[in-house]
Amino acid sequence: MAILSSSGKSSSSKSNPWLDLETGEKAWNDFSPRDREDIVRHYAPKIRILALRMKAKLPHTVELNELISAGSLGLLDALGKFNPALKIKFDTYSENRIKGAMLDELRRMDWFSRGLRQKVKVLECAMRQIEHETGAPATPQQLEEHTGLSQKEVQQGLEALQNQMCVSIDAFHENLLTKGDRQDDEPFQSTAFHELVDKVAHLIEELTPREKLVISLYYGEELNMKEVAEVMDITEGRVSQLHSQALIKLRKNFKARYESE
Repeated sequence: MAILSSSGKSSSSKSNPWLDLETGEKAWNDFSPRDREDIVRHYAPKIRILALRMKAKLPHTVELNELISAGSLGLLDALGKFNPALKIKFDTYSENRIKGAMLDELRRMDWFSRGLRQKVKVLECAMRQIEHETGAPATPQQLEEHTGLSQKEVQQGLEALQNQMCVSIDAFHENLLTKGDRQDDEPFQSTAFHELVDKVAHLIEELTPREKLVISLYYGEELNMKEVAEVMDITEGRVSQLHSQALIKLRKNFKARYESE
């Protein structure tokens, strides 16, 4: 517990060096090796929490320890670059850096085999064609009939597509947060980025109400598929289907509307 001195200020920073870091009284390079170790240990649980949240959206082949290792590098990067003068809480700043480092590691990894990547392309094409012909989202059964893939292959392909888009959306979200936290010295790049944000936000508004709700609960509230299903009172499979078709729509509409500009 913090102890107040006669001046009313907390003296807890003598035993809690991270308070000196957060207030800007000392920079990371000014701490002793032991204090640095204490600071890292203090923030380490955040890395595991963020890694577990991200792991829930990824294939089983992605190891939790790989995310934690990348997140640890993100924390060290945050500790060295944190500037309290920008009026940003270290919790917020470090969380963005940690998640950004994990996403960078995921982009570096190749978690799709060539065969699985090909199945994803086939399924994307089939989903577009079926929706165009029927006016409704493709069901797994329709995809099996249309592509000739087995039930297991369709399920694997849809999961891979969902995981791929999860990382893309999360990366965009982290980029948005990081941009918002920085004093950007490049007005043109900042303006271009915010125009991109506006475009994506506009496309999300064009989704169906149920698709928007899934996106909001999954990314905004960070619920997993099972929790989203409970909130919406539908099956987990239906949530996965709504999620996949929403992301496909966003990507397809963005390409059609803006990539030719």
